[in-house]
Amino acid sequence: METHNLTMLSEFILMGITDRPELQAPLFGLFLVIYVISVVGNLGMVILTKVDSRLQTPMYFFLRHLALTDLGYSTTVGPKMLVNFVVDQNTISYYFCATQLAFFIMFIISELFILSAMSYDRYVAICNPLLYPVIMSQKVCQMLVAVPYLYSTFVSLLVTIKLFNLSFCGYNVINHFYCDNFPLISLLCSNTHEIEYMIMIFSAFNLIFTLAIVLMSYLLIFVAILRMNSAEGRRKAFSTCGSHLTVVTVFYGTLTFMYVKPKSRHSFDTDKVASVFYTLVIPMLNPLIYSLRNKDVKYALQRMWKKLCHTCS
Repeated sequence: METHNLTMLSEFILMGITDRPELQAPLFGLFLVIYVISVVGNLGMVILTKVDSRLQTPMYFFLRHLALTDLGYSTTVGPKMLVNFVVDQNTISYYFCATQLAFFIMFIISELFILSAMSYDRYVAICNPLLYPVIMSQKVCQMLVAVPYLYSTFVSLLVTIKLFNLSFCGYNVINHFYCDNFPLISLLCSNTHEIEYMIMIFSAFNLIFTLAIVLMSYLLIFVAILRMNSAEGRRKAFSTCGSHLTVVTVFYGTLTFMYVKPKSRHSFDTDKVASVFYTLVIPMLNPLIYSLRNKDVKYALQRMWKKLCHTCS
């Protein structure tokens, strides 16, 4: 097959989630609702934790950045995916494809580290409550999100530049609903071993390092909870950690399934289903799981609503 240089390839074609015509309209409606809920929920959480004076704590600081990353990667993928359902052929330019991949990698990696920072925050709050204000100072919290943002930006640029500097074959159809690593690698004519190993190493490191922090934090939390004399205290501690553990399990499970398994075991149809969970469903659920069940957030929403009503009247 003739090999074309990357600069000669001006656009890609995204196949989308399904090619069955009878499913286009129902799936468009479903994913549009999911995406709108995700945007409203995460944007609302960012605004609420920023303006309400009672939510200026480390826990809500991390929730705000979790909402930002959820909003970031769902918006990077969501609108373009919805276009697939209303056009005959959904094209994406070479530059936009590279940009989408870079932002997606950046936000996904950032979320991994923010979730691990949230685990550490819960560990300090439960195991060292008296030292909590000192350990989780504003400077420490800012560092725990700034470093992941810088690191994830570096990794995303490194992977994206390396991948898009390789040569593609003439076939430009991406068997996915967004520009992701493995569907793009399958279109390459160049030797893909180096970029595959690079992605595998970074993916494994990011998952293992952050997951180790999560597991260690919750191991210490579990030991501390068992030592509590108050049944009410144990119940509150479990309730606080339960929501985070649920999302961590789903998020880490899907990412492990997607990026750590060997290329030979990749099924793009299966990957699409897994991708829907962490690109659209999880960003929609996070504001509900983490925040709307929280009394402080409910009271903050009530206060904001009363202020809006008072202003309008």
